[in-house]
Amino acid sequence: MSWLLKAGTSSIGKKQAMALTGLGLCAFLVVHMSGNFLLFAGPEKFNGYANYLEHHPLLIPAEIGLALLFLVHIVLAARVTLENRRARPVRYAVQHSEGGRSFASSTMWISGAVTLVFLILHLKHFKFGGEAKTANLHLLVVTTFHSVPYVVGYVAAVSILGLHVGHGVQSAFRTLGIDHPRFNPLIRWGSRLFGVYIAVGYASLPIWAYLATRSPA
Repeated sequence: MSWLLKAGTSSIGKKQAMALTGLGLCAFLVVHMSGNFLLFAGPEKFNGYANYLEHHPLLIPAEIGLALLFLVHIVLAARVTLENRRARPVRYAVQHSEGGRSFASSTMWISGAVTLVFLILHLKHFKFGGEAKTANLHLLVVTTFHSVPYVVGYVAAVSILGLHVGHGVQSAFRTLGIDHPRFNPLIRWGSRLFGVYIAVGYASLPIWAYLATRSPA
């Protein structure tokens, strides 16, 4: 309870809570992508996995917990961004790269906003849409990814997601005090490679579905 109070009242507390929730969401991205890779194994495996999740007794508690994790992360990110802007209302005429400043770090709020919009559209189509109620989720995914605009939009969105987490992981480690000159290059490159892994892994799904499967009749 004291940790929640600290997170809500102090700047460092909010940043630490944002770091922890962000790392938790990164863990979810890995688990979710691993399950989605069953798409490559065919309809029986993928639909069996989807059906298992749909009827698992812990699905609803897990979804509520995940939704709260997203909500807390988004609220804290918005608060930290606004506080930083109030503390430095005049933007520098020239942005330098010192101190880890990069394109990814300076556009975190943009990539985060794009990811949020993508998440809402993704859930609307694959979870809450009328077609998502079908027992053949594999067919729905393949059908969806035989639309070129959807494939392009999906690949673009997960590329932006990869950019976001590629910087977010190293930033989270720094915020939590895991910061040492000897290990910082490893953390920085490991974070970037993780972002590439997320982007390429998720992008492989629509690309494979479009190129390697027949268009459903």
